[in-house]
Amino acid sequence: MNELISNPKSTNGRSNMRLTLLGTGDAVGTPKIGCNCPACEDARKGGKSQRLRSSILVESDKGKILIDTSPDLRQQFLKQNLSCVDGVIWTHGHYDHYSGFGEFYRVQNKVDVYGVQETLEYIDRYVSFLKPRYHYVKLYEPFELIGLQFTLFKVNHPPVEVPIGVIIRDGDKKIVITGDTNSEIPASSLELMENPDLLIADAIVPPNIHIKKHMNSEEAMALAEQLNAKEIALTHLSHLFRPHHIEAMFLPLGYDGQVFDF
Repeated sequence: MNELISNPKSTNGRSNMRLTLLGTGDAVGTPKIGCNCPACEDARKGGKSQRLRSSILVESDKGKILIDTSPDLRQQFLKQNLSCVDGVIWTHGHYDHYSGFGEFYRVQNKVDVYGVQETLEYIDRYVSFLKPRYHYVKLYEPFELIGLQFTLFKVNHPPVEVPIGVIIRDGDKKIVITGDTNSEIPASSLELMENPDLLIADAIVPPNIHIKKHMNSEEAMALAEQLNAKEIALTHLSHLFRPHHIEAMFLPLGYDGQVFDF
């Protein structure tokens, strides 16, 4: 049954929030098949340039939520010794953000999935055989999962109709995840995003490259400054950056397995 979440609960107290970047790569991951660039070579040698596709694990003392289900989800679950979650939030309907949902087959039945109606109905065409339990969420209206408060906000990722980012609150702590977006984020969203303790931002390419549906690293860092972010991790990274150990001297690149505790 589809459920519309419209009466949010308030979140009181603290729930020992932890966030893990399960995958920090773009749609093709690093190493890219057939590429011998420096970042791909570093990835093949086991360096931090090795990047699976986008998934984020959010944990509290009351459960676990996945933000997006990467095509590499099986590998991510095995690395983290995960066997089940308490729900999934999908940010949009691009394959690198949902297609790993099939890995729940014979692992976990009827997974609770949250997102805007347009995204859930699109993805259902591909995963309906798994019988997920859909929960339609309204933009900008907080809702509670695993003792944490989540809010979905609109970003700009053409041609996706309603791409979203995610705000997570635990007491006075605030995490903002931009999801896939360019720098043209609606003003109503920017206001909600202000003053995060951690900003996880799309930064698919270095500053000398511009892609109309994503931010580059310069645009992501400018957003962090605009929002007054205390800490930032750049993600959804392509192989076009220099190897991680070099680029990370200049930019706060996220990496697979990176953990943030609050």
